[in-house]
Amino acid sequence: MTRRLIIRQLAAAALVAATFGTAASALAQTTLKFSHTDQPGGARQKAAELFAQKVEQYTQGRYKVQIFPAGQLANDPKAVEQLQLGGIDFTVTGTGTYATHIPTLNLTALPFIVESYPQGWKLYDESKWMQAQFAKGPEKGFRFLSPFEAGFRSMTTKEPLATPADAKGKKLRTFPNEMMRWTLEAIGFNLQIMPLPEVYLAIQQGTVSGQENPIDTIHANKFYEVAPNVTLTQHVYSPIPMTISEKTWQKLSPADRAAVQKAAKEASDWSRKEVSGNDERQLAEMAGKGAKVARPDIGPFRDAVQPAYAKAKEKYGADVDAILADASVVRKVAPAK
Repeated sequence: MTRRLIIRQLAAAALVAATFGTAASALAQTTLKFSHTDQPGGARQKAAELFAQKVEQYTQGRYKVQIFPAGQLANDPKAVEQLQLGGIDFTVTGTGTYATHIPTLNLTALPFIVESYPQGWKLYDESKWMQAQFAKGPEKGFRFLSPFEAGFRSMTTKEPLATPADAKGKKLRTFPNEMMRWTLEAIGFNLQIMPLPEVYLAIQQGTVSGQENPIDTIHANKFYEVAPNVTLTQHVYSPIPMTISEKTWQKLSPADRAAVQKAAKEASDWSRKEVSGNDERQLAEMAGKGAKVARPDIGPFRDAVQPAYAKAKEKYGADVDAILADASVVRKVAPAK
């Protein structure tokens, strides 16, 4: 056998080995499912995409995160149920959705407890009461990783909403959460529960006269097109914690857990900067397309929701005092400008 032929055979063998090695590597990659209900153009989707990119990077390609936006796999409550079963691996939704399984998280939707993004961030990151609630997740089948930002909830309605008196007799869409129900009913609305992807058509058809959500969600879902009165009540600070299925978490190695946690933190930091920095730009864009943006006197709304505090205190007792005390501290430490 000539020397040239031997070299050719060795090169061919190396090529075959490399090809099979690449195929084996591809087969070894595990795909994880990330479900959420926001539209592809929203900050939620962009933060999820960043998270997916970082997970693949930090696990050296062992894991790939596939994202399913706009409720393709499940609405918010069903997504949490699927987390518990291990049918999906990640979701991101409001604390009110998780409250079905950890009832005290309803209290994060107490109205007007923080007044600015820095206050909200300190509350979610540093409140001992908040961390104790999040720590209950694993026994419920999911684990809190990091809070993605969504912003403060405001109203979009067909008719102007200058005071709570304008809410009387109007039907408003909301999600299934008792704290939100107590608050919105105290303002004066009749409520209709429905999944987020159905809201635009429901307003358009007159099933409801409006809805309430953070500015980014209003913008991404174009609710201002069918309910052009955007009223900045900012009645609830509403971040959306990302969670991982506990079944998935337990399958990860310590190194991969650290990688997922690092990716979640970076996605959270990005979403906070993105959403908080986009509010005014998005409001201006909506106004340019016909929305009527109003900044009402919040005093009458604060007064109107006092019965919601009374109901919360009656049901949750000392937990109400605990979260209000922590919120009071952050308002003093980071006064709103």
